[in-house]
Formats: sequence, structure tokens, C-alpha cells
Amino acid sequence: MTTASDDPSTTGAWSPRLWGTLVVLCAALFLDALDVSMVGVALPSIGTDLHLSTSALQWVVSGYVLGYGGLLLLGGRAADLLGRRRVFLAALAVFAAASLLGGLVDDGGLLIAARFLKGVSAAFTAPAGLSIITTTFAEGPARNRALSIYTTCGASGFSLGLVLSGLLTSAGWRWTFLMPVPVALVALGAAVRLLPRQPVPARGTGGYDIAGAITGTGSLLLLVFTVTEAQNAGWASVRTLGSLVAVAVLMALFLLVESRAAHPLVRLGIFRNGGVSRANVAALAVFGSYAGFQFTATLYLQRLLGWSALEMALAFLPAGALVALSATKMGAVVDRFGTARLLPLGILSLTAGYALFLRLDEHSGFLGLVLPSMVLLGLGFALAFPSVNIAATNGVDDDEQGLASGLVNTAFQVGSAIVLAVVTAVITAGSGGGQGPQAQLDGYRPALLLVTAVSLGALVVTLVGWALERRRTTTLTAGSIPTHSSRAAAGPTTAGGSAAEENTEGRVLADR
Repeated sequence: MTTASDDPSTTGAWSPRLWGTLVVLCAALFLDALDVSMVGVALPSIGTDLHLSTSALQWVVSGYVLGYGGLLLLGGRAADLLGRRRVFLAALAVFAAASLLGGLVDDGGLLIAARFLKGVSAAFTAPAGLSIITTTFAEGPARNRALSIYTTCGASGFSLGLVLSGLLTSAGWRWTFLMPVPVALVALGAAVRLLPRQPVPARGTGGYDIAGAITGTGSLLLLVFTVTEAQNAGWASVRTLGSLVAVAVLMALFLLVESRAAHPLVRLGIFRNGGVSRANVAALAVFGSYAGFQFTATLYLQRLLGWSALEMALAFLPAGALVALSATKMGAVVDRFGTARLLPLGILSLTAGYALFLRLDEHSGFLGLVLPSMVLLGLGFALAFPSVNIAATNGVDDDEQGLASGLVNTAFQVGSAIVLAVVTAVITAGSGGGQGPQAQLDGYRPALLLVTAVSLGALVVTLVGWALERRRTTTLTAGSIPTHSSRAAAGPTTAGGSAAEENTEGRVLADR
């Protein structure tokens, strides 16, 4: 394991430099998550000022998602091959420049291009930052604590972005783009001084999978583009169906290339790690269901109930506050109970929050409808988001941490794009084009049912993982399987199966 000189597994306490490294990485992830949610509230003002049509305005959001979701796998592998520190610094500098460009342009096409560029930069900072953490902090309690703080900062940025956007938009929509610039520059300066320098693999030893990069990145870009545009072109249109066929062909070619490449972009054997595979499925459903819920709830609160952008943003604040307040505590919770228990518990809380919101009507209020759901969603994200990231990177060797990080971040973004596109189509079909209160409710309710069903699917997947973990723990306790030497190094296990124990099982399976 490659660790910093002040390895927390041996020193016990984290040095100021190690804390500084974590804060820098958290700041970058916070900005990425902030950018995903902050632009939503500003869209009406952007459309009015730049004279953008509804379809063009959609691409202010979709352009970011396209760049982010489409290039994450490439960004993760680039971190492994080119050096995590180098990739992180370059991408963060591009993020700052693209933010400045977005705040200054007066043309809709340039704004969309700036958004796409920001998405591309985030596709490189997110996996590089996550893999820096997983290779700097020793696996076990130290890494769990660091990942819990890191991931909850991301979730907080996503939630608090709505509130900040409401405040900034009141002063002018351009501030939603310009505000991240000084923060990114300060983080970049600190990163140059604080991020650990790690050896970069020699060109001849790592290999570059050009064919895999083209087919994999192309399939993801086309998939995100297709589901984003499907609501305009029609899900049954020749254009949409043809694009989906092209996605399937590109993905099949990608899998064929990866199975034969000497140095693949994605080593397919990583999916033999059951914990990693289940974590990625859960990530896709967790983030997808929340994106669909936030979109539906935003329309309901603003269009049907007539809340202002700031009132709506403040309604989401309890969820974000719960996630933020739990940041420093979740590492100890994960150590005590293990991700196999906490992940389904978190998803159960999310599912209950979505189900409670199904009681919406024309006269719902904050205390009766919104607050109970937000409390459950905040609790669910506090438990599920760190657990997903920990489970998705445990049991993976250092030279593939960028890949594992890219995979889980890709699951987040692709899940968001797919579920959001389907939810939008459901709302449109349910309302029948009507603008009255009942017509709107006829669109929102089936959309929320879909969101709840997606979350239930994730709950089933994680419960299967929990059952498998219990059976494995029982078998180990009975002494049927010899103890792997790395289990002792990973730390003590718990009755529910700790993250360290999951790592041992994952590494053995991945190496077979």
C-alpha cells in the first residue's frame, strides 16, 4: 500500500498536512457537486437574459452531465496512468477557467460549451481526488473516516447548491458561475503545496488502451446524449432507437476490446469483486432516484404550490444540513457496523422519504409533507453515500484505484441522466400537456412512484449483499475458510462484516 509519510494507520493522529490534503480534495468535490445542483435554480433567469429556448436551456444542464458522465472512465484511468496529482491539478485549473468563461459569456452556445468543459474537468478531478484518498489513507478505519468526510462534503455541496443558487440568482445568474472561481483557485494553490507526490507509472509498463478509450468513452457519451434528447425526439423515434442500437454496438465492441487488450482501460476482472459490482449498481440507483426526486419536487413546489426559488431551496436545507453535520462521524459508524449493514439501511431511509412524498396534493405544507421527507433523505444520504464509495473502492489494488473511482462516479452520473430522462417523460405523459393543478399532480405522482421503485431496486441489491456478507462471516467464524494474511493487516472485523473484511474477500475474488 502506497501511503503518505505520515500514514494515519501508524501515527494514529492526522498531521496538519494530511488534514490539509483532505480539505483540498473535499473542496474540489464540493465544487463539482455544487455545480450540478446550483445552475438549476438560475435556469429561468439564464433563458430570459440570453434568449434561449426551452430545448437549448436544457443543454445548460445536459452539457455538464454529458462531459462528466461520458468521460469519467477515461478520467479514472488517466489518473492511474499519468499520475493522480498531475491529473487533479490540471483538471482543477480547467474547472476554474471554464467557470470564469461561463460567467462572462453573452452567447448561449458558448455557455453550453463552458458547461461541457466544466463537466469534462470534473470527470478528471472526481476519480483522481478519490483515488488520492484511497492511496494516501491506509485501508480500514483511517480510510473509512477520510472517505466519509470526503463523500459527505460532496453530498452537502449537492444539497446546499440549491440554497446558494437561490441567494446568488437574486443578485444575478452570472454569480452562480463566478462564485466557484476564487474557491477553485485557492484550492488549486493549496493543492500544489499539499497533495502528495506519488510515483507515475513508466510509459512502457502501464500501456494505453486507445481502442478501449474510443469505444468506451464513445458509448457513454452517446448513451448520455440519447437519454437526454429522448424526451425531445421521442422515446420510440427512429433517432432514439437508432442511437440506442449504436450504444449497444459500441458497448459490445468495448467489452470485446477490453477482454483482449494487454492493458485494458477497464479490467473486466474487477467486476468479479461482488462488493464492487453491487456498490456500482447501488450508486446508479441511489443518485438516479434522488436526481429524479429533486427534479419532480422542484417543479411541484415552484409550479403547483407557487414557492419562490429561495423558499424551495430552503426546503431542501434540512437534508443537506444532516449530511454535513454527519461528515466527521460516519467513519466511526462505518467501522462499527460495516458497509454491508449501513448501505441497505441508508437506502431504506431514502425509499421511505420518497414514499412519504407521494402524499402531495394541492395544499401540502412544509411541516406536513416536505420536512419528514427531507429528514429521511438527509439520514439516508448520510448513511448510503459514504458506504457506496467505501464499498466501491475496497479490495482494489492501488494501481486500479483510479479505475474503481471512475466506475462509481460514472454510475452516479449515468444513473442520474437515465432516471432523470425517464422521470421527465413520465411527468409529461402523465400531465397530458395540461397546466391545471390536477393535471400536474397526475404527472408528479407516477414520477415519484418510479423514483421509489428505482430506490427499492437498489435496496434489494444491497440486501442481497448483506445476506452474502452474513453467510461469509458465519463461515469464517466456523473456521471453514483459512484466514488470509491481509485480514490481520486490515484491522478487526465486526459481526456485521467490516469494510476491512469486505476488502479481503474482494481482493481474493478480483485476483482469481
